[in-house]
Amino acid sequence: MAADKQNEAKVSPADENKGNLPDGGLGLEILQIIKESQQQHGLRHGDYQRYRGYCSRRLRRLRKTLGFKMGNRHKFVGKKITVEMLSDNRYLLLVLMEAERAWSYAMQLKQEANTEPRKRFHLLARLRKAAKHSEKLEKLCESPRVDAKTKLEAQAYTAYLTGMVEFELQEWKQAMEAFNKCKTIYEKLASAFTEDLAVLYRQRVDEISPNIRYCAYNIGDQNAINDLMQMRLTGGGGGMMAEKLEALITQARTKQAATMSEVEWRGRTVPVKIDKARVFLLGLADNEAAIAQAANEETKEHLYETLLAECRDTIQAVKEELKTEAKQRERSSDADSGKVSNLQYLHSYLTYIKLCTLVKRNESMAHTLQAKLKEPEVDENKRGPRPQDLIRLYDIILQSLAELSTLQGLEDDHTFQKEVSLKTLVYKAYRCFFIAQSYVLVKKWSEALVLYERVLKYAKEVQSKAKSFNNSLKDLPDVQELIAEVSAEKYSLQAAAILDTDEIVEVPQQQVKDNTPLCDHLENFRLDPTLVGKQPNLVQFPPDFQPIPCKPLFFDLALNHVAFPPLDDKVEQKGKGGLTGYIKGIFGFGS
Repeated sequence: MAADKQNEAKVSPADENKGNLPDGGLGLEILQIIKESQQQHGLRHGDYQRYRGYCSRRLRRLRKTLGFKMGNRHKFVGKKITVEMLSDNRYLLLVLMEAERAWSYAMQLKQEANTEPRKRFHLLARLRKAAKHSEKLEKLCESPRVDAKTKLEAQAYTAYLTGMVEFELQEWKQAMEAFNKCKTIYEKLASAFTEDLAVLYRQRVDEISPNIRYCAYNIGDQNAINDLMQMRLTGGGGGMMAEKLEALITQARTKQAATMSEVEWRGRTVPVKIDKARVFLLGLADNEAAIAQAANEETKEHLYETLLAECRDTIQAVKEELKTEAKQRERSSDADSGKVSNLQYLHSYLTYIKLCTLVKRNESMAHTLQAKLKEPEVDENKRGPRPQDLIRLYDIILQSLAELSTLQGLEDDHTFQKEVSLKTLVYKAYRCFFIAQSYVLVKKWSEALVLYERVLKYAKEVQSKAKSFNNSLKDLPDVQELIAEVSAEKYSLQAAAILDTDEIVEVPQQQVKDNTPLCDHLENFRLDPTLVGKQPNLVQFPPDFQPIPCKPLFFDLALNHVAFPPLDDKVEQKGKGGLTGYIKGIFGFGS
């Protein structure tokens, strides 16, 4: 609520002054104002109560700003806006907000009237009130003070609300006339103004078109039903019109259901006596064709949900009949308890339709997710699809196939059981493939490689068994594409595993803790950013001291045992010098 009030504070001043013309004429962008307000205040999520509260608060602010108060807190004094008061376009906005408040309350009551039918009377009263306010707005816009564009928009707005009232009252002719008038005005406005405004006018025309065709059908135009069916395929006609269209289709099928008395499935003809089952089976082919022709995935998902809801309701009706039949069998003593009854076989057929539709819907969702999974991520903050999402879808598919194999009346149908078994193998292969991809994301290479091998095993087993089921299994995914994709993924996986081994380590610069130079690990490859930097660690400098053998020392121990030859004959003999020579020899005088 606080966010709503902040948005109101941002948007309201611009809207209230929007459309004032330089020549003095008053202007109001009616459609643009209501569309912006509706989108910002609840109608994007179908919350009419929130939008109604916004209209009330804005009316209070406008009255306070304009000094247009209805008395005081003790007494109410009603006032009417007259042509003479039109000095500001906010007086026109005041009437517009009154009409929007009544319309939003009517739409809120319409949602609640599904469970409380008495609220329909209140709904009609609020719609009439909204139309009355729109007529007041149109009369005020007839003043010469208001520009021509605002006059046309006021007429179109009045025609739209008048058509809504007549539509609810089932006055088809008057409703069609009002809607056609509204459509004509908006088409003319779209052709006369810029592209930005033209888009809004065309959107309103697209909203009105289903109502016009529905009115034409109820008046007696049988060709309009084809247009309505086509609009259902393209997703047109939301909200109230979608409910009317579904009711119309059910009504048309009910008229045709009287001619349907039996249905044949897997070689057995079963009488169909329940009206709800007749209507559902009669429209089954049309629903499947509509799903195949759906314009986009959102429309296809809506059609799948509608078909499944109808199927569940039909199965519930058959279950009620089965309870009655079981009580009658208990009373009868000669009942054949061994054979599956027609009603039980019909129940099995309807359950088969429901489970097959679930399989097709989940397979369609899986294809969409798989396509998104291959797209590159644009926004990193936004969570994209992951393989785990696909695993969950294939788990549901396998659960549905397991229920198919246990249907009553088909236990002895070996062909059916083989078909279900083969389908199970196909979807097991796809589930195993996406489990492997989830392991790849967390770099569990060995587990992913083993799972890829199992995918190939399943796929080859499917290829060997599918030769005799070509016609009945044509809707299954092609396992040959899966085999090709797995083979490519295996090579990528092996390369990633080699690059991620312990010997090959990519280490960021800030995480290098050891100072091992390049010359010490030449036999191992390592991506080290420091090697291409300014200080590559190639060798250790200065190198470490290493032990080397020292220089040998030789000691001559044999010299002491060597006997030298005499050299006396080589030495010169000197004569004796007497005492004087002896003394000189002692004191060194003779040397």
